[in-house]
Amino acid sequence: MKKTILAVMLFVMTACMVGAGESIRVLCYTSPITEAFKSMIPAFEKETGIEVNLETMGEDQLNQRLIVEFASDGGINIDVFMTRPMQEGRLMRRNDWYEDLAPYFKDDAEFDFADFSPGSIGSTNIDGVQTAIPLLADTEVLYYRKDLFEEKGLKPPATFDEMEKIAELFTDKSKDMYGFVARGQRGPLITMFSGFLYAYGGDWYDFKTRKSLVDTPEFLAACKMYGGLLHKYGPPGVLNMSWNQAAVVFGQGKAAMFTDGSGTFPAIMNPATSPYADKTGVAPMPLGPGPRRVMTGVAWGFAISKKSGHKDAAWKFIRHMTNKEGTRVVQGDFGVPLSRMSTWEDPEGVKSFPPELVAALVDSAPYGLGYDRPLVISVSEARDIIGSAVVAAIEGQDPLPAIRIAHSRFQELLDREDK
Repeated sequence: MKKTILAVMLFVMTACMVGAGESIRVLCYTSPITEAFKSMIPAFEKETGIEVNLETMGEDQLNQRLIVEFASDGGINIDVFMTRPMQEGRLMRRNDWYEDLAPYFKDDAEFDFADFSPGSIGSTNIDGVQTAIPLLADTEVLYYRKDLFEEKGLKPPATFDEMEKIAELFTDKSKDMYGFVARGQRGPLITMFSGFLYAYGGDWYDFKTRKSLVDTPEFLAACKMYGGLLHKYGPPGVLNMSWNQAAVVFGQGKAAMFTDGSGTFPAIMNPATSPYADKTGVAPMPLGPGPRRVMTGVAWGFAISKKSGHKDAAWKFIRHMTNKEGTRVVQGDFGVPLSRMSTWEDPEGVKSFPPELVAALVDSAPYGLGYDRPLVISVSEARDIIGSAVVAAIEGQDPLPAIRIAHSRFQELLDREDK
């Protein structure tokens, strides 16, 4: 009996110490979420005996570092890294730099991978390979001035047609007041234009045939709506605006409505930086004529290098940071929006977020489409090509000629990547 007990104890101790003495190299970009993970590392090291060597750097610097190391030695000295699945995901997947993470969690009921939102899973699963565990979630929402809406007895618009009427109502250019603001810069606008495109029933290209859908009636209608709102009811200089410039316009009280990602809320709902923070409301994106589909992308995920020599230890690190408890800590204590659906229904997980934002995200989650840009290798080029058509509409032009040019150039890009 004593021998049996001793054997069991030895088995448990051995199981607990798997990975003990190992060291893993983790590459992350400098951000609040990385600071959250950094605070959790000591407990992880104590629990597992795995030493974590964390390196942080800017977004572009991180991407450059990854490409250089993967190209030179296949990433043999990288164990865990943050990755942008919608930006570099196709390139890294084509080069076989990702370890498929599905085998690590498929039989792990406690980890509960199905708890991640459908949109976030769609963002990180490329060609059937689970390239990363979703981290930062971003859902397109509508920010609006509650005080102005209440004065007029209005509710947030439920449809694009309602949004256009409300934008017209609040626009008074003589008083430097505008009904609507959003990204107008050619490349960056694609992220928020995507929500309009999806709501009209459109997409960037047909995934089966690899044929561009930029010349479809759905694309044209979405282009006219998004471009028309900014042309008629947007502030001057909108063509130079990415999310941060548009957020400043809204935060200064110069626009009644602003559509952008849920991750933008700290910039416009912080009383220290915006005098209208307490007057800002959040609502789900208005509906278009197509089936309800909301842009719900994942800006970052945790991946394991295909050439890592410490894959089990690397997975233990990712699991520790992204399981339900880890997600609750990162999202609840640090105010970083993550991708687990259960965390948004947990009081501890949402304590750092405005209730209206939480309600909008929970309402949108079942309809999330997990990408906010064309899923291609040359993402930046594709965004600029397609964005030029939307810019034409923002400038007040008939966008159809620009759409035809963009369609042709985008198809050339797709064909080139298929060779």
